[in-house]
Amino acid sequence: MAASPLWLTLLGFLVLVLVGGLGWIGSQNHDVLSHDRASMRSLKDESAMRNNLSSVQSKRSLSLVLLRKVMKPLGGVAEGGGGSRRISRVGRFNGPPGHQHSMVRRSLNYLSCGTGNPIDDCWRCDPNWHKNRKRLADCGIGFGRNAIGGRDGHYYVVSDPNDYDPVNPRPGTLRHAVIQEEPLWIIFKRDMAIRLKQELIINSFKTIDGRGANVHIANGACLTIQFVTNVIIHGVHIHDCKPTGNAMVRSSPSHYGWRTMADGDAVSIFGSSDLNVLNE
Repeated sequence: MAASPLWLTLLGFLVLVLVGGLGWIGSQNHDVLSHDRASMRSLKDESAMRNNLSSVQSKRSLSLVLLRKVMKPLGGVAEGGGGSRRISRVGRFNGPPGHQHSMVRRSLNYLSCGTGNPIDDCWRCDPNWHKNRKRLADCGIGFGRNAIGGRDGHYYVVSDPNDYDPVNPRPGTLRHAVIQEEPLWIIFKRDMAIRLKQELIINSFKTIDGRGANVHIANGACLTIQFVTNVIIHGVHIHDCKPTGNAMVRSSPSHYGWRTMADGDAVSIFGSSDLNVLNE
């Protein structure tokens, strides 16, 4: 019976060793499993990265193919330097029909003597524009693009800046020119300041062309376009207009009548069509 405590002591020691050994093995297995899981995650991440890289490369290749197809009409795409670059070709544009005219217009404005005003650019770049003044009738844009003014008529040269009588205007004055029935292209002999006594009523198919002279209609009545068609006014300074009226005014060689008060606008327009007004 004396050996019983020793036996029990040895048995307890063996149990502790066994339990400790099992715990150590368990911890090692846990580390191995953790390492394996981390390795698996790394493999998955690496696989995902490879898939993403492959997708990006595929999209880049597709983008380059599409870019070549789009840029080919514009001058081509050249490879090099790790990317793509456009080859610019001055003076060529074979793009989509919807953009062709706007690109041509921008090129003309950039390369010509253009002012930025497309109507002025239409004639200013010609050093001999004064020999073909009526080309202006082909320069209209927008709602006034069909206005021909006095293109099909003779030239009328205004030589007298006075406005003696609104009912019986003298030949050589602006009022005498604008009331005529036939088409007329009206120009000015020299610089002049015109002070109108009453509103200037313009008849159909007239062009008032102030180019080449410094012409001011100011400090009096101004212009009225009423129930007529095809009038062009270009290059005339109209300013400081005054209300006038309650007077007799001639509107054609065969008609004059009583005019009520005009409100003093530079150009008053009523019931008219095909007009192109570009005053200074």
